[in-house]
Amino acid sequence: MIDIHHHLLPAVDDGSKSLDQSVAMVTAAVNDGITHIVATPHANDTYKYNRESHAQLLQQVRVALPADVAAKITLGLGCDFHLNWENIEDARVHRRRYTVNETEYLLVELPDVGISNRMDEVLYQMRLDGLTPILTHPERNATLQRSRERLREWMQGGLLLQVTSGSVTGHFGSTAETMAWELLEKRWVHVISSDAHNLDRRPPHMSNAYRMIAERLGGGTAERLCVTNPLAVFNGEPFPAQPAPIGVFEQFGEEDEEEKPFWKRLFRRS
Repeated sequence: MIDIHHHLLPAVDDGSKSLDQSVAMVTAAVNDGITHIVATPHANDTYKYNRESHAQLLQQVRVALPADVAAKITLGLGCDFHLNWENIEDARVHRRRYTVNETEYLLVELPDVGISNRMDEVLYQMRLDGLTPILTHPERNATLQRSRERLREWMQGGLLLQVTSGSVTGHFGSTAETMAWELLEKRWVHVISSDAHNLDRRPPHMSNAYRMIAERLGGGTAERLCVTNPLAVFNGEPFPAQPAPIGVFEQFGEEDEEEKPFWKRLFRRS
């Protein structure tokens, strides 16, 4: 499995607190069947992002790994890119500073509360600038939990979605779990990642989510979301052909009452 969202670097954010803990997190990931990890420290107002310094820390982690673990893991670097004004403007100038392994793929995170009215414009501009944004854990965002419409519109513009493995297994509560499975069943999800922060509360595990997805949606779906697609992100390659997401690009039919946007249902009755 390939984990492209993992707070692995020691003492740079709310993830790993030490080099020893980072080594233990990589070891736990390898034991869970993970073969690639992208270290994705937060880039926000609280945790400043320094690509050069973070690359040096990642190399320290590589050197500190036991030989048997190092032989089974490939590490890369990206970030958990928060959509604040400073980041957005800097990313326009330094387009590969924040991306996964300096490719086109960029993990982006929404504010916990409230979504800017400019978000459509921001995501559109990212696409024009040659970036492919991947929205992290939409199933855990309170605004998106209440409505899927903006998520649908962003996907129409090329936004990709990453769901957390712990949401799939119920670790983040019933609301996130319900939305995660709704997105999975509608084929809106492109990548599953651990979003690991530590060894206990938010561990680097993906295998249980892989198993549950395989049982409910088929082994091919689990492989696509946990291996094939995230490996394409890691390597900076195009995605292979994807199954069409349900209800994103289709026109809403008259018989599909529950699938119509609220305003269309409202005016149909007026």
